[in-house]
Amino acid sequence: MRFDSSRHRAPTAGFSQALLQGLAPDGGLYVPQQWPDLSALAPAGLPQIGRELIGAFAQGDALAPQVADITSDAFSFPAPLKKLPATSSLRVLELFHGPTAAFKDFGARFLAASLARIPRDGGRTLRILVATSGDTGGAVAAAFHRRPGMEVVVLFPKGLVSPTQQQQLTCWGDNVTSLAVRGSFDDCQRLVKEAFVDPALRARVEMSSANSINLGRLLPQAVYYAATSLAIRQETGQPASYIIPSGNLGNSVACLWAKKMGFPIDRVLLALNANRTVPDFLNTGELRPRPSIPTLASAMDVGNPSNLERMLALYPDAAALGAQLQAFSIDDEAIRARIVADHARFGEVWCPHTATAAEVHARLSSAEQAAHQWVIVSTAHPAKFREIVEPLVGNVDVPENLRRLYELPSAFREIDPTLTALRNATGE
Repeated sequence: MRFDSSRHRAPTAGFSQALLQGLAPDGGLYVPQQWPDLSALAPAGLPQIGRELIGAFAQGDALAPQVADITSDAFSFPAPLKKLPATSSLRVLELFHGPTAAFKDFGARFLAASLARIPRDGGRTLRILVATSGDTGGAVAAAFHRRPGMEVVVLFPKGLVSPTQQQQLTCWGDNVTSLAVRGSFDDCQRLVKEAFVDPALRARVEMSSANSINLGRLLPQAVYYAATSLAIRQETGQPASYIIPSGNLGNSVACLWAKKMGFPIDRVLLALNANRTVPDFLNTGELRPRPSIPTLASAMDVGNPSNLERMLALYPDAAALGAQLQAFSIDDEAIRARIVADHARFGEVWCPHTATAAEVHARLSSAEQAAHQWVIVSTAHPAKFREIVEPLVGNVDVPENLRRLYELPSAFREIDPTLTALRNATGE
C-alpha cells in the first residue's frame, strides 16, 4: 500500500514513512492510493477490527508484522455504544474512557506505539510537534510521555483553552515542552506546518506531527466507526448514521474513510460551533478560511480546517462532498440549552462538543430521527469542561485518571506566533 500527497506534488510514501513524516514534502496530507474492501468483516472488538483495518493499509510495510501488538496497545480501553433511554434509534458512542478522557487518546496511543517501533537514522531523537485547540495536546503528551528517543512540543493558543484543558497540556515535564502561543489555534497549526517545510529546521532535527494531519491519527479513529457500525447492523439490520462534533475534521474524515472501505454507514452529519467555514463552503461552494472564533466548544474552534483537504481528495468539490455529508453550525446559547435539556431528559451530562452533536439530532424532524440508527459521537468527558458544565447541571464526577493529572505541577512558556519564536523556544 502506498500513500499519495493530497496535493500530488510529492513522491508517494509507504505506511511507516507516512507516519514518520506526518506531512508530505509538498505540504499536502497523505491519503491512500487504494481503498481496501472490508465489507465482509464480521462484528468484533476494537483490537480485532483495528488489526484488520489498519493491517490492510500496512501491507508490505516493515510495521505490518507488528500491527496486532500496536492495536492491542492502542485499543486497551473501551468505546461503549449506549442506547439512550426512551429512544429506539438513538445511541451515544462514548470515546472518553482513555487516559486523558478524549477521543484523541485512540489515535495518539496508536501513533506513539507505531513510531516507537520504526527504526530511525542514527537513532536520533524524534521531535513530535502538535498544535492543539484543547484535547489533542494532552492525549499526545500522555501517549509519548517518557518514551525513549522522543520529545514532544505542544503548541496551544494562550487563553483559549479551558483551565482544565490547560492543566492537561502543561503538567507533564520530562520530554514534553508546552508552549502557549499568543494567537489562535490556526496560528498554532500554521506554525507546525511551517516547521515541517522549513529546510533548515528539518536538517537539524527529525520531526513528525501528532495532529490529525498525520495518517497515524486518522486510521485508528476509523476503527471505532467500523466496529460500531458492524455492531448496529448486527443488532438492527440497518446501517449506522453518525453525528460528529467537528473542528479540524480529522474525526469526520475517519468516518468517511470507514464508509469508503465498505462498512455499513449511512448518514454522516457534522456538528460545528460558530466557526462556519465548512457549512458555508457546502452551502455556497466557495471556500473562505477565516480567523477562528472562541466558543464554549473550544476544541472545535478552527477557522481553516486542515482535513478538509483530505475530504476534497475524495470528493473534489462542494457538491460532491455535500452528497456525502451535511454540516450544521451550533452557537453557544444552543450548546448551553442542550446540556440542560438532555440532562433532564436522559440523565446524561454532555461536554460542550458532544452537546453540538446532540443539538443537531434534536433539530432533525421526527421522521428523520426515526428513519435512521443515529449515533451521537461523544468526544470528551464533561469533567474536562467543569467551568462550563457545572453551572448548568451541578457537580460533575471527575474520573480518577483526570484527577491524577490535576494534582501535578504545571509549566509552560509563552511565545509569539512566529517560526523564529518556535525555533528559539525549542533550542534551534
